[in-house]
Amino acid sequence: MTENSLFDMYSDVFGTLLFEPSLISNDKDKETLELLRAERETGLSRFACRTSETRGRVHPEQPCNIRSCYERDMGRIIFSQSFRRLRHKTQVFFNPSNDHICSRIEHVIYVNYISTIIGRALNLNIDLIQAIAMGHDIGHAPFGHTGEKVISKCMQDIDKDLFFEHEKQSLRVLDVLEEHREGEYGLNLTFEVRDGIVSHCGETYDERTLSPRRDKTFDMVSSKTKKDGMAPATLEGCVVRFADKIAYVGRDVEDAFRAGIVSGYDSMPKEVIERLGSSNAETINVLVGDIIHSSLDSDMISISEGNFQAMNEFLHGNVEKIYRAKKISTYEKTVKLVVEGLFEAFYECCSDIEKAMASENDMIRKFAKFCMKHPEKDCPDAVKVADYISGMTDNFANTCFDSIYRV
Repeated sequence: MTENSLFDMYSDVFGTLLFEPSLISNDKDKETLELLRAERETGLSRFACRTSETRGRVHPEQPCNIRSCYERDMGRIIFSQSFRRLRHKTQVFFNPSNDHICSRIEHVIYVNYISTIIGRALNLNIDLIQAIAMGHDIGHAPFGHTGEKVISKCMQDIDKDLFFEHEKQSLRVLDVLEEHREGEYGLNLTFEVRDGIVSHCGETYDERTLSPRRDKTFDMVSSKTKKDGMAPATLEGCVVRFADKIAYVGRDVEDAFRAGIVSGYDSMPKEVIERLGSSNAETINVLVGDIIHSSLDSDMISISEGNFQAMNEFLHGNVEKIYRAKKISTYEKTVKLVVEGLFEAFYECCSDIEKAMASENDMIRKFAKFCMKHPEKDCPDAVKVADYISGMTDNFANTCFDSIYRV
């Protein structure tokens, strides 16, 4: 059914509309837009998550007259302060001077694009896919996964039951830390978006197929344990989890080439290049096409055995040739020093916040102000410190360290 025929079908409704500045504030508009959305969603795959099937929000809200609940979630994510800071957080190469090295926000955009292509081909709910994709890394620490690991170790040195992982922190940012309106914290997103974000886990290399875990509860999402590997509750969430890997597998090689670490795709095994191509564009094209072909009219997202093995070899090759390269491992020592130094300084401040508020050091005062406004007053001090450091950009973390320890 075409869009024009929908307008013809509901012509009596449209004919009664009063066109004025407050067009979308009346019940007739709301009813018409809901009819149009419902009609569009009848054509989705039988395995898609329809907007009408959402399990809703922790705190119920009046629905928006214009946007679906998932469109509304995406708006809250991309207008958040945490999302804006992603443009100054890096993916693999820390605080680079080369403008063409991938930033965290570029990676998010790539995941959004790739997952949208797959989701549209499989006739899934694009609004849900895009909300998950745009929010999946919003809680990532500065300095990539190295910053994440150092923060987690600092927390566990204080309390072995504490840990930091960017998947869980992304949900924490959106549920607890992000200020929606003045003095109101938490964006109150839908169950499906929250689940997709906390379950995206793009660093899981052994998944050739992924089926939705539809029996998840709100508590299973909110209380996710460390790297449990549980699949998302929706097929849309599964798409984003696959797209996350596809987005970085080839791009990291391009960045490593620009950084002088590898010679480009030539550094990959010949059999991998023969399967996945000799450029990031070719690799994305092959993997996206395979996933679409392997997942059509299926309640799982999967990839063929041959390309799965090639992608895994590619990913493991990146670990050895790029992520463990001498230039990276040497800079990781600096990252460790910076993050540990910040954690130690801020944790010490927690013992006397009033004293920290009166500090001559601007960075100490900023942290103290953050603690005073923190929405979870009774959470452990180590968690507050992790919340603060993980929200920093690479450059601000370096600036902050320099300010505190410079003599």
